[in-house]
Amino acid sequence: MQRCLELSLTGEGHVAPNPMVGAVLVHEGKIIGEGYHRLYGQAHAEVNCVNSVPENLQRFIPHATMYVSLEPCSHYGKTPPCADLIIARRIPRVVIGCVDTFSAVSGRGIRRLQEARVEVTTGVLEKECRTINRRFFTFHEQQRPYIILKWAQSSDGYMAPPDGRPVRISHPYTDRLVHRWRSREAGILIGTHTALQDNPRLTTRLWPGKHPVRLVIDRHLRIPVDFHLHDTEAPTLFFTERTGGDKTVTLDFSRNILPQLLSELHARNIQSVIVEGGRHLLEQFIESGLWDEARVITGEHPLHDGLRAPVLPNASLQESFRVHHDEIAVFQH
Repeated sequence: MQRCLELSLTGEGHVAPNPMVGAVLVHEGKIIGEGYHRLYGQAHAEVNCVNSVPENLQRFIPHATMYVSLEPCSHYGKTPPCADLIIARRIPRVVIGCVDTFSAVSGRGIRRLQEARVEVTTGVLEKECRTINRRFFTFHEQQRPYIILKWAQSSDGYMAPPDGRPVRISHPYTDRLVHRWRSREAGILIGTHTALQDNPRLTTRLWPGKHPVRLVIDRHLRIPVDFHLHDTEAPTLFFTERTGGDKTVTLDFSRNILPQLLSELHARNIQSVIVEGGRHLLEQFIESGLWDEARVITGEHPLHDGLRAPVLPNASLQESFRVHHDEIAVFQH
């Protein structure tokens, strides 16, 4: 199963909104085939695994055990059901990392296998299998995108100097890491003040990968049309109380906009969002408890005064590492 997890991560950034899945076929303790879900809309891990078995080892398939990190699908989507493939190839045993809670699967794949007298074992490295696809599970179980908060702060905990002007806090190498993070998420969100102050591009130009959908809260449509956010480099949605064309989404700003925003993103199949500020927007997510992960970049120099960085209550430190002189801390809610 550990090998399944390693394989599944190879599809990171290429399979969303589908989950990342790895599969391994084992006969008498030896791997005879392995595969992973490579690209959204293309063959699933189980199909690639079976197809990878060399011709001279095909005869062992009806005597092998398939290990797969996620329950095989049982429905027709962009590809045929993987449970049917397993049955058709007469694979007698399947070991599954975790159940797929997506409503179109949700145990049906396991039942189909068991009804065909396939021996099924579940819950092997279940926590690890769910963690890899935490975006997918959050989206389907909580009916909202997986939310990642991200900000940079000085060594003494400030996001900006007293006058609010933009100032470099992190090292350029860290900027490349941030763009890598962006390439893995479906959307990137900022507030009006950040948009006006920084005129950001919100793209992955420093890292090869797909641009996330740019999501901008702009209640009064104040962002000038010559700003980067109005270009065509990446798809963009503006959340406003006004009507302003096909790039705008109207929200009721007389009440908390976050549940409305997340509901709209769920309806648009945006499975994960990285929130890059400003502080007020970050604090709204924190105070509402609507966040799953936070990535805090702490630079090496102090600012001594200015705009204080948010504080995370009830956060669990998952990992920390350094990029040049920057300290990167990753928290889970």
